[in-house]
Amino acid sequence: MLKDYATVWDNCLRTIRRNVNSQSFKTWFEPIKPVRLDRDALIIQVPNKFFYEWLEEHYVALLKMTIRQELGETGRLEYQILMNKNQEEQNQTSTPTKKGKDIHAPGGIDTGSIKNPFVIPGIKKLKIDPQINPSYTFDNFIEGDCNRLARSAGLAVAKKPGGTAFNPLVIFGDVGLGKTHLAQAIGNDILRNNPTKTVLYVSSEKFTNQIIESIRNNAVNDFVNFYQQIDILIVDDIQFLANKVKTQEIFFHIFNQLHQGGKQVILTSDRPPKDLDGMAERLISRFKWGLSADLQAPDLETRMAILESKMNQEGLELPYDVCEFICYNIKNNIRELEGVLISIVAQSTLNRREIDIGLTKEVIKNFVTQMSKEITVPFIQKLVADHFDVPVDKLKGQTRKRGIVIARQLSMYLAKNLTNKSLKAIGENFGGRDHSTVIYSCKAVQDLLDTDMIFKDTVTDLEKKIKMSLNEK
Repeated sequence: MLKDYATVWDNCLRTIRRNVNSQSFKTWFEPIKPVRLDRDALIIQVPNKFFYEWLEEHYVALLKMTIRQELGETGRLEYQILMNKNQEEQNQTSTPTKKGKDIHAPGGIDTGSIKNPFVIPGIKKLKIDPQINPSYTFDNFIEGDCNRLARSAGLAVAKKPGGTAFNPLVIFGDVGLGKTHLAQAIGNDILRNNPTKTVLYVSSEKFTNQIIESIRNNAVNDFVNFYQQIDILIVDDIQFLANKVKTQEIFFHIFNQLHQGGKQVILTSDRPPKDLDGMAERLISRFKWGLSADLQAPDLETRMAILESKMNQEGLELPYDVCEFICYNIKNNIRELEGVLISIVAQSTLNRREIDIGLTKEVIKNFVTQMSKEITVPFIQKLVADHFDVPVDKLKGQTRKRGIVIARQLSMYLAKNLTNKSLKAIGENFGGRDHSTVIYSCKAVQDLLDTDMIFKDTVTDLEKKIKMSLNEK
């Protein structure tokens, strides 16, 4: 029996409802209307372009799974962006100038016929859309040693944009560590506290494309004048301006005008300004005027806090050992944490499977090229026991002799760092000890590493032996 488009979408919604919290469902899925079914493509209507981009960024994996469940492996979604009646009326009634351009100025500033490069054709706007994701806030940007400087600087900028020494603020770090989140959190905070401020977020790719379009239309002056109106300009992935001479030249003039006018500039990059190859020296020197703050890979505790925050946002609950397993294996990319979380919940829902370590391992294999599952706790115990010349069973016993205690604690430390076992599972391998004992042991070893160079060399040698054995297997 052939399915109609309404039935297909209703079935998709039933699955989606089980995978997102009620508020997210109401906000992002209830407004969607199914339009028609074209063979293996379901066409749905969304309220606006931002709505479409939000779905694609945050729910694409879930949508893909649900539509394929209904239409098969070739099933797909296609979008129509709705133009509402108010927008249509505005298009019909706006008063043109002699040149045929709309007299409404972005940001409520009378700029004559300056063109807003962010206006979607056919849709006129009375103010500049900040292009910011409203869910990127300081509240859900988890602080840790890895990002404390950058987050603190961001808060200072948000409190007094253009009025601190952090101008420009350059946030740099590897992919997936939260640069875009932090930059947009600053923008959201400014808009909340200073609604009259004009904030704009733009990717370097979109900025470059706008310049190309303005050159093609002989409208570079309009383009520059538009950007000079901005109070807080956020440019993402500035490294992609490398070797684009004309784009850098135009950005240089925009930057100078904003900075001299006391406006705030926020930039993100995958490397510090000094390492930006292909960038004009005069631009690099200006990037160095303010503060360059890096984001580093989060430690285990921060990753656990981030995962918990994401679960709370989505109204999800996962067993503690599953969360711990995820965070042991996803170490360098916060974005992947969210991807793993969504995938696990989707797999559990669609395949009617309990969320456990087995399911989690299957999902994580798609994200991690090489898991450390080949290294076992017994193997580490044997290696450490041989090195310290003590029996393995002593590591599992209750003896408190100093030499055996150090060997036991070091074994736990190495097991925590080099295996995918949870703290509880590690403790069970040492005579049924609990996870708090493992945590204490790891801290004791870390304290020794910080104060005893001979012990540090011993640990380094043991780690090398374990990793070499991994390559030999």
